[in-house]
Amino acid sequence: MFDFLAQKFSNLFSVFGRDKKLSPESIDTLLAQVQDSLIEADVPLDVARAFVDDVRAGLAGMQLHKALKADEQIMKVVYEKLESFLGGGAPASAASIAIAGKQASEKPSEFAFLLPSTVLVMGLQGSGKTTTIAKLAAYVLKQARDKGKKRAILLASVDFYRPAAIDQLEILAKQASVDFYRAQSGQPVDAAQEILAYAKKHSYDLLFIDTAGRLHVDETMLVELQAIEKQVNAKYKFLVLDSMTGQESLRVARAFDKAVEFTGAILTKMDSDTRGGAAFSFRYALKKPILFVGSGEKLADLDQFRPERMASRMLGMGDLATLVEKAQAKVTHAEKEKSLQELARGQFTLDDFAKQLETISGMGSLAQILKYLPGAAGARVPADALEQGEREMKQFRAIMSSMTRKERLLPKILDASRKKRIANGAGVRLADVDGLLNRFLEAQKFMKQFGKMNRFF
Repeated sequence: MFDFLAQKFSNLFSVFGRDKKLSPESIDTLLAQVQDSLIEADVPLDVARAFVDDVRAGLAGMQLHKALKADEQIMKVVYEKLESFLGGGAPASAASIAIAGKQASEKPSEFAFLLPSTVLVMGLQGSGKTTTIAKLAAYVLKQARDKGKKRAILLASVDFYRPAAIDQLEILAKQASVDFYRAQSGQPVDAAQEILAYAKKHSYDLLFIDTAGRLHVDETMLVELQAIEKQVNAKYKFLVLDSMTGQESLRVARAFDKAVEFTGAILTKMDSDTRGGAAFSFRYALKKPILFVGSGEKLADLDQFRPERMASRMLGMGDLATLVEKAQAKVTHAEKEKSLQELARGQFTLDDFAKQLETISGMGSLAQILKYLPGAAGARVPADALEQGEREMKQFRAIMSSMTRKERLLPKILDASRKKRIANGAGVRLADVDGLLNRFLEAQKFMKQFGKMNRFF
């Protein structure tokens, strides 16, 4: 969703690449264009002005470092201000301190729930609220599993207005491998009381309660939320916001906050083509943190919101740290150790090549992965080229699936007869099989060179 801002910022900074000194006039020109870009990205005027004033204060009287170009030094200042604007650095409010909880000492920046806790999740209908609850449960399970721990998690709903809402949550709970409870009462407040009693009786670590939404904010919904909140006394109250709603999401957030004082926000649909105004503005406008961002339909498509990484993406500098984490999440420790040993020996087979493609595929589409790479916004890779790359990867996986284990380990035995059988099995041309083998040989040469370098060092 940050492609628009990334392109705008990249174009602006490149103009100052040859400057040795920043004059007041050049700063005014830059900041006027930054403000226009933010407004185009659906950032409210008052928020855009506040950010520009913050950057202006940082640039005022700044002397360029001899080792840095003007655009690099400008970007450094803008990055620092942007990170702070998004909520980076020291927590700015008691609420943001409270939600951090007793975070693990080995990962001080990692969000962790205090246990036991009740989590009330709210938002408008269509924001992705119910799916987000299952994603949160999956996130907590993975977090615990990585530390060798277990968590007892219960999902329940008091949404009796949207057809099949409770059934949807039950299905998602099963997919996330957590428990689900269906209240006997059909009245939201009574059901909330019943659910809480059940969770306490069975000693659950975390209880996530899905609340009813509407297509728009109305007084009846907010009054009902207040009554439910008083009944369950939730330690965490999360507001789920559709990032595609732009400035409207700020109005919605203010209405919810006035009614129940939510703890923090979760932005959904971050993989959409929205211009990023909601993510940019929320922290400054609401003085509350964005906790997580959702970027797809899968349960794993939920990431902790990290201001420093979002600032980097907004400036077109990519987010390699998140990309590496996504890759690591798809590979077990044993697999990584085995791969490193084989690379050290310069060994690389079609079996390894197939596993690499599976890992990349599990991280998302090529378009999604590209957004994490530095300079991707300026590259503007055509959509048809990305689609062609996706087709080739699917084709390659189909071809290797048609091979025997021996053929993947010893590709030298692939004669004309074997290639024909593989092509027929994968539903491709013989030339496509040869194309895959050529790509593999290129990758194998690189891996052998890597192995030699590794032995040398």
